[in-house]
Amino acid sequence: MANLATCYSKHAVTISDSYRCHSLNKVSVTPSFIPSIQDEVSSLYKVKLSTQDHILIKLTWSTHNIDFYFTITIIQDSCMFYKSIHIGKIRGSKKIQSFASKLHLIWDLSNATYEMGPQPINGWYVALLINSELVLIGEIEKNQGLKKLLFGYPFAKCSLISQNERIFCKDHFSTKAKFFDKGTCHDIKVTFTTDYSSALSLCVCIDKKNVIQVKRLKWNFRGNQIIFLDGMLVDMMWDVHDWFFESNLDHNTKSKVGIFLFRPRSGLDSRLWLEEKNLGVKEQERVSSPLLIYACKNPNQ
Repeated sequence: MANLATCYSKHAVTISDSYRCHSLNKVSVTPSFIPSIQDEVSSLYKVKLSTQDHILIKLTWSTHNIDFYFTITIIQDSCMFYKSIHIGKIRGSKKIQSFASKLHLIWDLSNATYEMGPQPINGWYVALLINSELVLIGEIEKNQGLKKLLFGYPFAKCSLISQNERIFCKDHFSTKAKFFDKGTCHDIKVTFTTDYSSALSLCVCIDKKNVIQVKRLKWNFRGNQIIFLDGMLVDMMWDVHDWFFESNLDHNTKSKVGIFLFRPRSGLDSRLWLEEKNLGVKEQERVSSPLLIYACKNPNQ
């Protein structure tokens, strides 16, 4: 185990202040962090109640839906309950009918601040009261009124299990992501550059450090690399076949879509893909949050 980094040395990159790679430095990448055009962001949360029941909550934020701020989807497998609600007010509450639970939704975006996409970065919260247990997504520390309203309710265990983004890009895109509960939020930037022969290359930069370079992207349109991030292994996979070859345009965006997946592994798992169904209960609790990015390009670019 002590030589794990050596075993992965051909295909892995470590993020550290002392990191240098001469081959990557040949690619010209602007050092400044340029925000991308995020069209839609979805976050999926898994809630575990004291009754051991599980509920999935999905929050979707988008720029093209001007009639509402976000959409919340609630899935309760124990009673085959599925409900999707469009939230059109900046703050409010709503009672939701369910077969097995009493659901009360409360939200407030009145103090929300935004950075580079439709999802607020702070000053907001979405709370869901399930019977007598509370699920809170967002911030509560600065909201004294919410603290008084929800005082005395026990908190249900809530974990972020996946993040999806749809981004429009031309020669680069950037985003932020947190892959581990105890990790930090990272700046991710993916840049596309051309060399002297006009061949397109892919460069991945995390926290202003070049970590992955893929030359001749047209002929390496699918692949994967391993990154050491927050002391853990993260698999990065890309598939940009549709950018170069004949394919159907995305129905929603009328664009050609490339797929980028950042998938954190569980512990020191040596498998490329994590088969969650084969994990034990304790291992499942350690599964972190992957990031899936749909990068849309104009077919004429």
